[in-house]
Amino acid sequence: MPKENIKLTRLELMRNRARMRIAEHGLELLKMKRASLVLAFFGLAKDIGVLMGSLKELIERSEMSLKVAEIDSGRMQIERIAAEESRAGVSIDVQNIMGVKIPNLKLSDVAETNIPYKLISIPTPVYDAKENFTKTFRMLIEIAEKEKSLRRLLKEIDKLNRRTNAIESIAIPRMRDTVKYINQGLEDIERDQIVSLKFIKGKINAG
Repeated sequence: MPKENIKLTRLELMRNRARMRIAEHGLELLKMKRASLVLAFFGLAKDIGVLMGSLKELIERSEMSLKVAEIDSGRMQIERIAAEESRAGVSIDVQNIMGVKIPNLKLSDVAETNIPYKLISIPTPVYDAKENFTKTFRMLIEIAEKEKSLRRLLKEIDKLNRRTNAIESIAIPRMRDTVKYINQGLEDIERDQIVSLKFIKGKINAG
């Protein structure tokens, strides 16, 4: 606001001081939220690192079990069993972390009716390969969920950085300058009034 448009009154001084207190309190809350999101971000990044390490081992185990299954039952038998299996589905839910909507992917369980029958009807190497690839698929879903959450948290942290910088570097300094300008203006007015009163008093005494 141009300084010529600022009212040099006590009321205006109180209003600007109140605005500055609100801005400072809001800045503190934004910094607290940012700190919480940064903590969540690094927690997710650590989890993804651990999962990626486990995924590599699980993929190697799955590929090895598939080779064993192919040797034992043949590719055509494996493809026939796979075609008879129920298909898994993924549902998406949303959870809230400090106002940030984070995806929560849920893998619907493959129908596991007649488990004893499956163990008898499906050769053990094929069943082992199926279990290993199911675990791999679940882990991929979990990693995808966490990576998506990581991107959303990073986007929100970046937005909070811009907001806190704008408030801390622009808005609050301007408010502080306005308060200082009004305060100095009121002090000047008060001094002028004192000088005027002394002058009038001197005139009266001289008369």
